[in-house]
Amino acid sequence: MTSKRVCEHGHVYYKSSDCPTCPTCEKGKKPSEGFQSKLSAPARRALASEGIKSAEDLCRYTEKEILSLHGIGPSSLPVLRDELERNGLVFRK
Repeated sequence: MTSKRVCEHGHVYYKSSDCPTCPTCEKGKKPSEGFQSKLSAPARRALASEGIKSAEDLCRYTEKEILSLHGIGPSSLPVLRDELERNGLVFRK
């Protein structure tokens, strides 16, 4: 069942799940550049929840650890690998 919701900023939206994320607020949070601009909102939130903001932060994790984060899927890995490669880094072994 879809329910009408209002976020703390007054945006009205409809959700059929328990997810409290406002789509309008999420659009405003999307970076316009950098590797995170190429990721989905759930993937960006997953990285943020771990404090991962840069390639230097990312290289402290294994691919398996990153994939275990809620919101990160296999389609995120090429973007993350590219970012590491551009910075001369790799995932932890």
